[in-house]
Amino acid sequence: MGTRANIIPIINKTYCSSSQVVLVVRRRPHATNGGGFVVTDCNQKVIFRVDGCGILGTKDELILRDGDGDGNALLLIRRKGGMAEALSIYKKWKGYTFDYEGSQKLVFSLKEPNSCLVRNNAMKISTEPRESNKDWDFRIKGYFPDRDCTIIDTKGDIVAQVGVKKEVQELMASKDLYHVVVKPGVDQAFVFGVIAILDYIYGESTRC
Repeated sequence: MGTRANIIPIINKTYCSSSQVVLVVRRRPHATNGGGFVVTDCNQKVIFRVDGCGILGTKDELILRDGDGDGNALLLIRRKGGMAEALSIYKKWKGYTFDYEGSQKLVFSLKEPNSCLVRNNAMKISTEPRESNKDWDFRIKGYFPDRDCTIIDTKGDIVAQVGVKKEVQELMASKDLYHVVVKPGVDQAFVFGVIAILDYIYGESTRC
């Protein structure tokens, strides 16, 4: 018998698969769809949608939705601003889920180095409630705009990987279509919440 995947539900255990999953991201054009992106499985079924400021009309705010109909909001993501951030060496993003009454609950934070040297400084993610003795649980390795980056845990194990299939890369000069491999047991909603932040940081489809 094979070993069972260690389930890591951060947003919802519904989005934790017992096997590896490959999902496809397609960016929506700003002119017709307000930007953001859509995530589908191998059967073209929509799993997630991400709305950025082109749809929401608010900077530094993102919403991850499920694939049902107009999409139920799963995750609200905001960047903490103000004087405290301006003086800090980090910019901080926070992800919140909603309960049945609509109240928000903090589930993860991402620290973005507040520097022009972002490419050379790892972005780190901490989840709530705190599970690790370190001040982070996951970090980003690689460079997202190149569609060559991974999310790794404190042990150095890959939990999700962003890439572009060679045949797609040869056909498309743009980075509008790419795939994400999510390892068994990892919360896919969390992974795409992180990718939504990376998309915004690097001025892609979720930015106005």
